[in-house]
Amino acid sequence: MWLFSRKGPSGFSSSSTAEEVTQGIDGTGLTAIVTGASSGIGTETTRVLALRGVHVIMGVRNMAAGKDVKEAIVKEIPTAKVDAMELDLSSMASVKKFASDFSSSGRPLNLLINNAGIMATPFMLSKDNIELQFATNHIGHFLLTNLLLDTMKKTARASKREGRIINVSSVAHHYTYKEGIRFDKINDKSGYSSFAAYGQSKLANVLHANELARRLKEDGVDITANSLHPGAIVTNLFRHKGIVDGIVNIFGRVALKKVQQGAATTCYVALHPQVKGKTGEYFEDSNIGQASAHGRNVELAKKLWDFSMKMVK
Repeated sequence: MWLFSRKGPSGFSSSSTAEEVTQGIDGTGLTAIVTGASSGIGTETTRVLALRGVHVIMGVRNMAAGKDVKEAIVKEIPTAKVDAMELDLSSMASVKKFASDFSSSGRPLNLLINNAGIMATPFMLSKDNIELQFATNHIGHFLLTNLLLDTMKKTARASKREGRIINVSSVAHHYTYKEGIRFDKINDKSGYSSFAAYGQSKLANVLHANELARRLKEDGVDITANSLHPGAIVTNLFRHKGIVDGIVNIFGRVALKKVQQGAATTCYVALHPQVKGKTGEYFEDSNIGQASAHGRNVELAKKLWDFSMKMVK
């Protein structure tokens, strides 16, 4: 719990805020995409990156909400450069359109923050007939990353600045199905557990970052890929679990992180010089942590990569 936090080797702890971990860092000239930026830690990540001079493109499903967030940030930070673009990660067609529109804008891309997520939903299939949590939390981000990678590579070469890809995972990746990823049962309704399926999708975020890091290193590209646990935060992720939502609202204000603390690890991994060259790592509380045994499984990461490639084709 953040109440009893101790500083780690980075000098930060679970009680550090996004503003604190980026204090004094100049992000001018950097361009970032933040998915799921219209609420929760996505909004705070966008605000703090903009505060540090980064041009942020918010990938949002609800454009009206995105517009409100943009206006609020610009009102607070008149120099902020923030734009909103429509993105529904549960739809491959939407992901492809977003990536195509972004690429044709000619903008550079230094930071890709795969933040959007849904949690513990009842069993549903996406527009592409994939279990909704796996589709939204993993497949959408996997496809988006692949489609934007060329732009990131060009930007890294031209700017001579390290590109960073960040997957916002969760400690819930420890609590997946026993086999880790149920490759042959992704859409199996009979054995579906809303929480285990969430854990599976968050494990996929960790494995995706690890395998991507390995591939980028092999290619000799100056882009890192990492995953992180933002901490247990009071956000609307709990909306599908009425009783849990009630408990969170009663006890959450004391025991859980505030949004400003929840966005800290993302902003730390995105901007801090301490993270330069670090890749294939799992961060928590603005320090390097350790993923689960499944999350460190190299073969599982390769298998997921191949499986995901087939799904997006």
